[in-house]
Amino acid sequence: MEDIEYFYRVIENRRTVRKFKDKPVEKEVLLRLIKAAIWAPSAHNAQPWHFIIIRSREVKERLAISMGEKFREDLLANGFSKQECEKRVKTSIRRMISAPVLIIACLTMRDMDKYPDERRQKAEYVMAVQSVAAAIQNLLLAAYVEGLGACWRCAPLFAKKIVRKVLNIPEDVEPQALIEVGYPDEQPLPPPRKPIEEILHWEGW
Repeated sequence: MEDIEYFYRVIENRRTVRKFKDKPVEKEVLLRLIKAAIWAPSAHNAQPWHFIIIRSREVKERLAISMGEKFREDLLANGFSKQECEKRVKTSIRRMISAPVLIIACLTMRDMDKYPDERRQKAEYVMAVQSVAAAIQNLLLAAYVEGLGACWRCAPLFAKKIVRKVLNIPEDVEPQALIEVGYPDEQPLPPPRKPIEEILHWEGW
């Protein structure tokens, strides 16, 4: 019973952390996070994930600045003022560089099933995306148990070519997410959750 209660406390107490202490994360701890990630379920047990761990400040800077250029371009296209664009871009770059560790979660279709029609192939791709997302959730929970904070960001989806070029990622491997990891320097309050009565449906809608 104690283990069950602890399990649910971990799920409920994990938070998105955006501010980190200036303290390195041990390599052994990072390896445990990845080991936790790869025990997630995946479609056909294809395990369509790859992870890139970035600790070098120089690499973080190159990635952050390059992604920031694309972010600025997208913000301007959305109609934001130049002043607001610069503010958001600077915040994004600062967050990426100041995080002790960046983990890039990637997807590959190499071992997923192949179909001749678009409908089933699209479903197969979504299955791979869901598999990678399950691995990321495992990683986030493991980070919390290790005393770390983490923030799951989907920015690489909007700058795939840039991320692939900076990190020398193969063409058949697709950047999906960026997870900032470090020892937390904040204690965020829990965000509200919709009541279960609003989202749960028995035997149909």
